Amino acid sequence: MSKAAWLTLSWILLAGLAMYASLLAFLWFRQENLMFYPVPLPADYPLAREPDIHERGVEVEGARLSVMHLQLPEPRGVVFFLHGNAGNLAGWFSNADFYRQAGFDLVMPDYRGFGKSTGRIASAKQLRADVRAVWDAFAARYEGRRIVLYGRSLGTALAADLAEQLTQEGRAPDLTVLVSPYSSIRALTTEHYPWVPPALVRYPLDTASHLRGMGGPLLLVHGEHDALIGVHHARSLQALRPSARLLVVPGAGHNDVHEAAVYRRELQQALAAL
Repeated sequence: MSKAAWLTLSWILLAGLAMYASLLAFLWFRQENLMFYPVPLPADYPLAREPDIHERGVEVEGARLSVMHLQLPEPRGVVFFLHGNAGNLAGWFSNADFYRQAGFDLVMPDYRGFGKSTGRIASAKQLRADVRAVWDAFAARYEGRRIVLYGRSLGTALAADLAEQLTQEGRAPDLTVLVSPYSSIRALTTEHYPWVPPALVRYPLDTASHLRGMGGPLLLVHGEHDALIGVHHARSLQALRPSARLLVVPGAGHNDVHEAAVYRRELQQALAAL
């Protein structure tokens, strides 16, 4: 190969490396924009439209988190629900009748920047601390009652993390429910974007790492045809925790798993058994 050809090839390689480095830098600094899709709401937007549903606020460092609270007169316990990475409580808090019939209160926060919550998500540590702050704001109300931690999609790692924390503190949840779970965000990223180095992911959100430290029963639910988070993630989590119950919902994808009658029946039975 001639010297001119070598120089041309070298310049092409250098340009390619520069483009790759620029793309990785963009992913590092703009990661929140790629992971979280909040839909803000005006501060005066009425979220609570029924007498037993209340809007609460929890102060955290640099922000105020919006929380919806279904509060029954004599609940059997509480379901602490951590939702997915898009939307807000106006869409997520949509099945209060199910929990009324089960006899459970429902507590559901919006993450920073979602709905009426102020601030913005800036780190995994901050996100974890926010979840714990909301739980601590409500925990005393449910002393002596059943505690159910529920995570959906993004929220599954956060729910598993909180379950492990409570177990270590001597108050394991009575049930943890993970719907459309992933083993970790790094593993999920590698599947969809194999050219992204795992170390670049600043939100590892490692669900699998929390399972062995969790106490109490675990229910895993996954759509059979989930194209975003493959069902093999739920199967790998069950392999780590063989006592876990795994429900694979036939025909369901990622966003419709909760609509299936078999899902509602399974959750109803799990709550009734507590």
